[in-house]
Amino acid sequence: MAQRREVPGPGQESVWDYPRPPRVAPSEERVVVRLGDAVVADTTAALRVLETSHPPTYYLPRAAFVADALAPAAGSSVCEFKGRAAYLDVRGGGRTTARAGWIYPTPWAGYEVLADHVALYPGPFEIDVAGERVRAQEGDFYGGWITSRVTGPFKGAPGTRGW
Repeated sequence: MAQRREVPGPGQESVWDYPRPPRVAPSEERVVVRLGDAVVADTTAALRVLETSHPPTYYLPRAAFVADALAPAAGSSVCEFKGRAAYLDVRGGGRTTARAGWIYPTPWAGYEVLADHVALYPGPFEIDVAGERVRAQEGDFYGGWITSRVTGPFKGAPGTRGW
């Protein structure tokens, strides 16, 4: 690890205590996602994917999204644990954000619970988790959501690729 592990305070989690391969954990926290002036998703049934050195990636049930908010987008990628991801454009508030979300249509063994759940890159959105505004994980590939609940350092910034 290139930087010193931050010591979690009361009610916090260190991303360095998360496992590899990642663990999926249910979350009952209220998650509200806005694009422009429109709410595009609202749920208390999210899943958090917890992986060493990464802030949690939240997966929201597809049913949490308003009608017509999600549209298939070009391209795919592969996660060594979860399988092949398909990308989604997200629409709301008169805007469209290209490839701002992804799904695992047929997740690999151990991650089947992610089927029919959507993850979002937090950067283009205003996202609140339990009333707290989310910050995006650095880097153009990662979709972690940073809140005061988690401590790092977090993978994604320049110089962290080998972590």
